[in-house]
Order: sequence, then C-alpha cells, then structure tokens
Amino acid sequence: MKSNHQTKPRARKQGLVVQALPDETLVYDLDRDRAHCLNQTASLVWGRCDGRTTTKEIAHALTKSMKQPVNEQIVWLALDQLDRNHLLSEESFIPKTVAGMNRREVVRALGLTAAIAIPAVVSIVAPLPAQAATCLGQGQPCSSSPQCCSNLCSGGFCNSP
Repeated sequence: MKSNHQTKPRARKQGLVVQALPDETLVYDLDRDRAHCLNQTASLVWGRCDGRTTTKEIAHALTKSMKQPVNEQIVWLALDQLDRNHLLSEESFIPKTVAGMNRREVVRALGLTAAIAIPAVVSIVAPLPAQAATCLGQGQPCSSSPQCCSNLCSGGFCNSP
C-alpha cells in the first residue's frame, strides 16, 4: 500500500454521465442507476483525481481554488465519499483517521474554518425509465395503453393519486 502522500487517486470515467455546473457536479452512474450531486469541494477533488496528482497536491490546488487553506484530511474525506459511491476507478487507501468520519467529527478535528470546505456527495437511486413513466390521471379510463398503470386500475378507471 502506498503512503498517504504518494496516493494518486483516479476518478472513474466509464459508465458515467457528467454535468458540471458552476458550484457542483451532477454525475449519473449508468451501471448502478444512481445519481450523485458533488458539492464544490467534492467536485474539485474528483476533477483532480487523474492518477498522477497526489492527495497533498490536490489539497494545495484546492487551497488556491477556494482561496482558503484546505487540509489534506478534507481531500481524504472527499475520496472516502467518492470511493463509497463508486466514483473512483481504483480502491483508494483511506486513512483510518478519516474513513467513515462524519461532518461533525471533521469540523471538530479541523476546526470551524474547515466547515466551509467539507466535501459532500449526495446520492439517490434513479428510477428506471419504465418506472419513471407517469400514469393517467385519476378517473381516466384504463386501457392497455403504456400510460395506464394496471395496478392502479379498478372498475376500468385509473385510481392514481
């Protein structure tokens, strides 16, 4: 295993649809049908995971980008979240002092100034296209139409809410 300062994480690129926004990045995982929203810090870390940049170098780049000091533990916290959400191509070595830490523990460990830079990856399970199809409105006659949800039909009429 590599030491912390030599770890060079690589972001997963295959099977993802990525939309960069000004303060966050939206990532849809085609393999797992999950959507992820990376806040600015997590997005900046993930964007620098090129397999050539060390965690220490990523922290230095974040300090410049965010115009405030960013501790390397913040990078490790982001990597832990990215790894748990399958957004890194290879399993990264996450130090035991960071793995599984929650935001409150990080703020306590690094101080309140770190609260602004705490990375966040928020994920949801995305419905499959067939599950996302809308039913007919309540009271509409049910038919064999693909818009009709047969489990919501009774007496020939749609009972959808």
